Amino acid sequence: MDVVQLLGENVRLHRKLRGMTQEELALEAGMERSYVSDLERGQRNPSVRALGRLAEALKIPPNLLLLEDPPA
Repeated sequence: MDVVQLLGENVRLHRKLRGMTQEELALEAGMERSYVSDLERGQRNPSVRALGRLAEALKIPPNLLLLEDPPA
């Protein structure tokens, strides 16, 4: 699987597990909602900094966003 697509799926999974909307995640991560939407759809190549901000907002270690079979 493409790493950008994998990241997007994991961001969506962890966002939903936390009961967050894209808007809430974007606010917590200091991003635009449209950027989070694009990431979740695999339409953006995030920077390492963005990956860290997303993980921090989701309260998970950054490596969980890149696992093929992330623990729920």
